[in-house]
Amino acid sequence: MGAPVIETSGLRKVYRSRRGRRVVAVDGLDLVVPAGGVHGFLGPNGAGKTTTIRMLLGLARPTSGEVRLLGRPVPAGLPEVMGRVGAVVEEPRFVPAFSGRKNLTLLARTVGAGRDRVDAALAQVGLDGRDREHFAGYSLGMRQRLAIAATLLKSPDLLILDEPTNGLDPAGIRDIREMVRELGESGVTVLLSSHILAEVQQVCHSVSIIGEGRLIASGSVAELVGDSTLAVARVWVEDSSTAIRHLERARYRVVRNGDHLDVEGFEHPEDITRVLAAEGLYVRELVPVRADLESVFLQLTRGSALGGRSVAPWTLSGGEAEQ
Repeated sequence: MGAPVIETSGLRKVYRSRRGRRVVAVDGLDLVVPAGGVHGFLGPNGAGKTTTIRMLLGLARPTSGEVRLLGRPVPAGLPEVMGRVGAVVEEPRFVPAFSGRKNLTLLARTVGAGRDRVDAALAQVGLDGRDREHFAGYSLGMRQRLAIAATLLKSPDLLILDEPTNGLDPAGIRDIREMVRELGESGVTVLLSSHILAEVQQVCHSVSIIGEGRLIASGSVAELVGDSTLAVARVWVEDSSTAIRHLERARYRVVRNGDHLDVEGFEHPEDITRVLAAEGLYVRELVPVRADLESVFLQLTRGSALGGRSVAPWTLSGGEAEQ
């Protein structure tokens, strides 16, 4: 495996709010994104994902720490590597009265790309049959695809996408997912920031999960899911309120979920039935739940979501004024 395409060390970003309060958006983040494939960049809202991406691209200045993009320091080395980097961070802006093709052609001239690159970019994002239509008539999904096409004019080695499926319907999400997968398979390294974890699990080779601006976990999706210590059992019992009381007394974590209970913290599923039977409560059904990326994510970020710092990093092989 070659050198990482993205590296941060001790990356920190502090803002000062309008009321003068210091807000730590990124707090000592150590991030490594390997070359090749699609890398998911995950975290709860407010975890620091977009702020980190803005610092990677030189759009925001770190308070402290180091950033390297394609082996070059940021921001000093950005002029050397930006021709190899594409990014969609904000809502795409194009001329509404121009067709998709004309918008791309104008952009191609600014980066010195020829008509063949316009044709190739449109084909890569699946717009080659809709390129003569006015941008104003494009759906949100088509606009996102055109924005990605614009980044592909440079034939980038690294593509950074910040929540590219926001606001899309299921069909649009599926289209973007397939396009991102194909880009990763074509040799482009894609950093994908997203909160739709089921989509991430289908398309990403590896992920980094952050919370409160810090790295919580990183590794391949298979490792994170397969090596997770997460154990959840769905339990159906007649008197669920009494069952919750006894299970919590036995130090299990219990969440009422519709007509069943989600129970965590056991070593063996039969331990649950033993606790309940001792109190005269008999389980109608108990189903162990297979861990997926979403369940692992929720487990790892629980401390962050509650405002705590209870989770240490887990690494697997493989409108405000700045302060």
